[in-house]
Amino acid sequence: MNITRPLMRALLLLAALAWQPLAQAQAGSYSAKGADTCLECHDDESATYSAKALFKTPHAQPGNKRSPFGAGGLQCEACHGPGAAHAKNKKAASINTFKADSSMPLAERNATCMACHDGTSRTAWHAGAHERAGLACTDCHKVHQERDPVLVKAKESQVCASCHKQQRADFQKTSTHPLRQGRMACSDCHNPHGSGGPSMLAKPTINQTCTSCHAEKRGPLLWEHAPVAEDCSLCHSPHGSVRNALLTKSPPLLCQQCHSSAGHPAVAHTPNGLPGGSGPGAIYLVGNSCSSCHSQVHGSNHPSGAKLMR
Repeated sequence: MNITRPLMRALLLLAALAWQPLAQAQAGSYSAKGADTCLECHDDESATYSAKALFKTPHAQPGNKRSPFGAGGLQCEACHGPGAAHAKNKKAASINTFKADSSMPLAERNATCMACHDGTSRTAWHAGAHERAGLACTDCHKVHQERDPVLVKAKESQVCASCHKQQRADFQKTSTHPLRQGRMACSDCHNPHGSGGPSMLAKPTINQTCTSCHAEKRGPLLWEHAPVAEDCSLCHSPHGSVRNALLTKSPPLLCQQCHSSAGHPAVAHTPNGLPGGSGPGAIYLVGNSCSSCHSQVHGSNHPSGAKLMR
């Protein structure tokens, strides 16, 4: 006699009987009226724990099936957990909170957000510097605000700068990317949720990040300049510089990091020894920058451009 099927039925029945009291207890732990219960107290938009602003955000869109307020959603309790006990005793410990001083473990707070926000841009979160630094999603994101500041391009850099003080100072220098003007945001180059590249870059390498905008420097070129192909940050400081073109040092000091004076003097007090130094008007060669002659520092496609002079 085959006893497999009756045995399976018996096991399923036992599981159902065991689960029923648990399910009833779980169901009783949720508030009967959902968000309406919460709004009985959290009804003032100027209050510390306001809930009304949430209804102006994507989190509370009834027509969005991914929203906690969509059909069958648990509304406020989808994130804050069962709220029946909290509605009775008003103690914060009886509800999941997301403040910095929350008793809810950081990993659980972040897991609550990532239960829905699980896109590919967040797959590297657990290998990223922000998670290692102990950041919570709510340290950057303001869920109950109508417009989350970190999602507004003009305000995003202010959120980042609240921690990244050195980068904030760099962006006050004379040569910078246009973050202060609101034409760029930190996330144009960095993925704050983690990445497989250095410095949480949105692209795998520094050069790929830079050339996604500076395409004319990408190449391939007939005559390559080795530092350009290797790493843009060898010559440029991406967050800001007191020198033109975000340079880390001023020419010729920058050039001398790689180029010795074996070819011709890096600093000339007379035109002798410089290309064309014996011709009429050669005195005007003195005092010029390396790039006055070697103007194609990012590489050249000119047949005679081996020295990056054209």
